[in-house]
Amino acid sequence: MRGSSFRYLSKQGLHSLVANRLMTLASVGVLTACLILVGVATLFSANVDSLVEYLGEQNETVVYIGKDLSEEQIAQVDSQIRGISGLSAVTYVSKEEVLETYKGYMEEYAVLFDDFEEDNPFRANYRVVVEDLNQLDEIVAQLEAIEGVEDVSPPTELASVFLSIQRAVNVGGWVLVAVLSLVSIVVISNTIRITVFARRKEISIMKYVGATNAFIRWPFFVEGMSVGLIAALVSSGVVMGAYAIVLHYAGDLSGFWNSLLGVSLLPLSQVWYWLLGGFAAFGILIGSLGTATSIHKYLEV
Repeated sequence: MRGSSFRYLSKQGLHSLVANRLMTLASVGVLTACLILVGVATLFSANVDSLVEYLGEQNETVVYIGKDLSEEQIAQVDSQIRGISGLSAVTYVSKEEVLETYKGYMEEYAVLFDDFEEDNPFRANYRVVVEDLNQLDEIVAQLEAIEGVEDVSPPTELASVFLSIQRAVNVGGWVLVAVLSLVSIVVISNTIRITVFARRKEISIMKYVGATNAFIRWPFFVEGMSVGLIAALVSSGVVMGAYAIVLHYAGDLSGFWNSLLGVSLLPLSQVWYWLLGGFAAFGILIGSLGTATSIHKYLEV
């Protein structure tokens, strides 16, 4: 296709947007609503992933070692634990530190622990943090296999709850995206179909005089992609603006909610370009598919 033909056909597609402005407005509105819901679902899913990752980092697996281990044996255990891949943090807690911790928990009765100074009944342990909760069982098995480790106490049930929530949100998000994509394709397809039907005789004449399918399709593709791009710009502005408000109010929270949401929510600077690019690509793709499904039968002359 020559440059002059390309420009002419693109102008025809943009002219069709104005000529059919009511249907264009309806298509943009429906697609914008769908994209907003897709954006909200995507952001929610991404933040749930971030929250699960953050909570996973806060839950420690306690590795108890034998009471009668020598300094050399403890050093060997220490080396093997730190050599396991997939651990983001490893902290050694001596028997004395455990005793002092319990004294802090029961300050009013701390005197009861004085008898434990000479014969400390507590066991030294390691507090380890697993980077990926999906690897928890595998890492626990490696820890239990280390000679000198007596017991491993992982947060298995809590990790299972976190991972179940994460999977449910991700599956629900993908299902919502698929449904809304189908709705958008149908709406834009119907819009383009009305335009194509009104120009069906013109298309037939163009086919008879030798116009290629690509020559006939291009204005309609421009129309569909323009609808998708306009909807993408509007929806990205709405979603990013709403998300900025959520982040603002999340920063004003206090106590538990501040420590949870204030740390785990993804900053806007980290997601805005993904949202904008994703909306643009999704809108153009849906617009193109809607055009392809509506014009095909009219090219069979």
